[in-house]
Amino acid sequence: MPICGETPASNGRLRGIRSGHIFLRSPPVTIAATARIYPGARLIHDGTNLSVGEYSQIDDFAFVHAGKRCAIGRFVHIASFVSISGGGEFSIGDFSGFSAGCRVITGEDAAEPFLGGRTSHVTIGEHVIVGTNTVIFPGVTIGEGAAIGACAMVRKDLAPWGVYAGEPLRRIATRDRDAILEKRRLFLQKLAASRSP
Repeated sequence: MPICGETPASNGRLRGIRSGHIFLRSPPVTIAATARIYPGARLIHDGTNLSVGEYSQIDDFAFVHAGKRCAIGRFVHIASFVSISGGGEFSIGDFSGFSAGCRVITGEDAAEPFLGGRTSHVTIGEHVIVGTNTVIFPGVTIGEGAAIGACAMVRKDLAPWGVYAGEPLRRIATRDRDAILEKRRLFLQKLAASRSP
């Protein structure tokens, strides 16, 4: 039987992945109290390999297989029908997000060990926007601030602050780094002020 962890539902109670799986009770995964994971989302983990940062959101019908390690930063949005799979390592930085239907593949599928399946990684920096139905292949690093158009196939690393589209994928513009980082600074300042007594 596959080993699956438990994930908190949006109502705060623990719920497991469907029956027929073994549930691990400890140690717990790290999910920030302010994170929102909708009840229709499926998160597969072993109890130690998943973290979700503050104010992040995983919508219904998203699928996350934590693999070796899955680190989701703060203020991240994972939309409906996104899947993260492959058994490798995945990380996404703060203020980044996936539009609906994206696929992230962190390793090769192999039904049996003798078929030679390999795991890899996908690393996504902060302030990255990934357009609808984009596919990101194993071994890719997406630099801070990159924006990727819909239906892209990301097969190689992308430089920071570029806007990428087309097939084959190419850089078509540059994002305004200073303006985005200033908006982040102002947002965090306002958030900190709202938390003060």
